[in-house]
Amino acid sequence: MLPDHCQKILQQLPSHRLLALDVLRGLTITAMILVNNPGSWSYLFWPLKHADWHGLTPTDLIFPFFIFIVGMSITLSVNAMQAKGVSKQQILKSGALRTVKLIALGWFLALFYYNFRDTNFSWLEQRLFSIRVMGVLQRIGLVYIIALACYLYLKPKHIALTLAALLIGYGALMQYMPYTLLNGETTSGQWLYGNNLSAWLDNLLLGAQHVYYGNAEPLPFDPEGLLSTLPAIATALSGVLCSCYLSTEKNLHSQIKTLLWVATASIICGYSLSQVIPINKALWTPSYVMISSGLALLSYAFCSYILDIRRARLWCAPFLVFGANAILFFMFAGVVARILIMIPVGETSLKGVIFSKALQPLLGNYMGSFAFSVLFLLLSYAVMYACYKRRIFWKV
Repeated sequence: MLPDHCQKILQQLPSHRLLALDVLRGLTITAMILVNNPGSWSYLFWPLKHADWHGLTPTDLIFPFFIFIVGMSITLSVNAMQAKGVSKQQILKSGALRTVKLIALGWFLALFYYNFRDTNFSWLEQRLFSIRVMGVLQRIGLVYIIALACYLYLKPKHIALTLAALLIGYGALMQYMPYTLLNGETTSGQWLYGNNLSAWLDNLLLGAQHVYYGNAEPLPFDPEGLLSTLPAIATALSGVLCSCYLSTEKNLHSQIKTLLWVATASIICGYSLSQVIPINKALWTPSYVMISSGLALLSYAFCSYILDIRRARLWCAPFLVFGANAILFFMFAGVVARILIMIPVGETSLKGVIFSKALQPLLGNYMGSFAFSVLFLLLSYAVMYACYKRRIFWKV
């Protein structure tokens, strides 16, 4: 039954698609939804947690992998549009509209919440007037449009130089540009929680009410902040360069061999750099970019080897379902997760009842929390598969 189900999914895949990229996208968005929806944030297995500050866990790789995939996808979509005679100006205009839509969707998720259990809750005060300006979709939108412009108007070697300039420039700003704390003290070169140039800029331009860590001290900041979006663009450009290489080298064995060498070099350089600049997702540090991009390259090479050379494909079918509708999947999961929290059941929520009354007593704290994530994923799969079977693909 299951092999037949997977075979039907593979048969619907258009022949022109880059299978390894679609599967890697599906794996990444699946991991993102899995870690974003535990039964309780108090009970998480280590791989499903972000590093407390400096450091790297498997969860810290999900977002840069997705940004890397965005970069790879840009080259494929632009090449396809240009083959149809679409001009650069039209492509850029379409890309700008997509960025606006992504930012709007991010704001929608930020606003989509109401606390029905609190009679004093004010949606205007606690949501609209204190909306989080930045976020995952907002960052994707900004990164996308800049990476798109780079691919449209720069040669690959100049894209590589831009990537290097972003990492060097960001690192230099963070290390050497002075900034003033709220107590009037001037400092520089800090990579601390709430005490760094990126946090200073977020607090200055966005304000404590509109960032994720509004209570951070000495400076409120956002993990998808303004300044740290610069190195995130570099992550996307690494994906652009990867796809540029794949378009010129058609031999699969040569592709994989080269990607392995480049990935290994990037990871080694990243860990070497981490002796000076720490690995940090919230600050999207240059060492973090080099390591995560290297691991993304390794992951793509591994997928390509398994899928294109070994021809072992049946296992990947569910991830194609998720990857084909990545933004719809993300939005669906975000909305449903909020609804489960909003629906009041006694003194808790529907989510709280499912976890604390059913899963936690049966499976324990950690396995119960993880089981909730898996059940949430299965529900999402049922909906996404229904869309896939009916050829419903939501393109922003």
